[in-house]
Amino acid sequence: MKQGDCVVRKSYGGDILFRIEAIVRQTAILKGVDYRLLADAPLSDLVVVRQPETSSAAVAAKIKEHESLRRFRRQEGEAESFRSDTESVDDAEAYRQETANPPGGYFEMPGRVLHLDGDGAYLRKSMALYAQMNVPADCIHCHESVMPEVIGRLLPQVRPDIVVITGHDGVLKNRPYASLRPLSSYKNSVHFVQAVRAARAYEPNKDNLIIVAGACQSHFEALLMAGANFASSPRRVMIHALDPVVVAIKASRTPFREPIHLTEAIRGTICGAEGMGGVETFGKRRLGTPRPGWNAKKVVPAYGA
Repeated sequence: MKQGDCVVRKSYGGDILFRIEAIVRQTAILKGVDYRLLADAPLSDLVVVRQPETSSAAVAAKIKEHESLRRFRRQEGEAESFRSDTESVDDAEAYRQETANPPGGYFEMPGRVLHLDGDGAYLRKSMALYAQMNVPADCIHCHESVMPEVIGRLLPQVRPDIVVITGHDGVLKNRPYASLRPLSSYKNSVHFVQAVRAARAYEPNKDNLIIVAGACQSHFEALLMAGANFASSPRRVMIHALDPVVVAIKASRTPFREPIHLTEAIRGTICGAEGMGGVETFGKRRLGTPRPGWNAKKVVPAYGA
């Protein structure tokens, strides 16, 4: 058994696939492959998984991931239909007269994301999903402990609409539920809280800058109090690697005149309301016209050309 091996824990019935990050004496430091959990376990409790991609833990996580994305896409289609069906007659007519059939068609401007992640593998998965959903994203891999400094430096440069602050977290061992209030009971929640505060100091308005923060078992209440719009984990459960990304994409693709539907945003995640929660927030998507490149062949020459 060595660093980099994929393993499961016998004491937990092999429910989660981990990768060994380090071995200290007879204890392994573990990072979840699909879940944003940081844990440790004695080597005697671990079983090496030789084919991690086909393991029962990985397959179960993939099924949940695909179901979440399918549900998310269906919600987007239903939301567009709902907007058309429920506008008042006067509002709908005015909007149609204002925007109907522009000569160059429409283009979309989803909200831009700045994503800080404490895990490079998760970050690559997140980047792939942003690209798949046509959401512009600047993605940075950095350790959770330096996120407050990094976010303060990057925000004036990137000027995003949405910030994702995530990585690994977890409740420290042998902590009774009654002692989950202090941040000292968590592995990285204090760093996430400090990073949220730094972002909120830059932009206090929750609709101008949307913040999605936290990882597995993170201190949900502290993150909201620090200024996050959405955070994990209300029930101190594990969250999937893509759960913060799904919420960020929902915020990016919701029209700026409309509030993000909280129930839909949370239901679209893999772990649901036990893993993610949030407060009322407006979306960030805007429409524009004409589409870039429209009628490019009919360019009028400049005077004197």
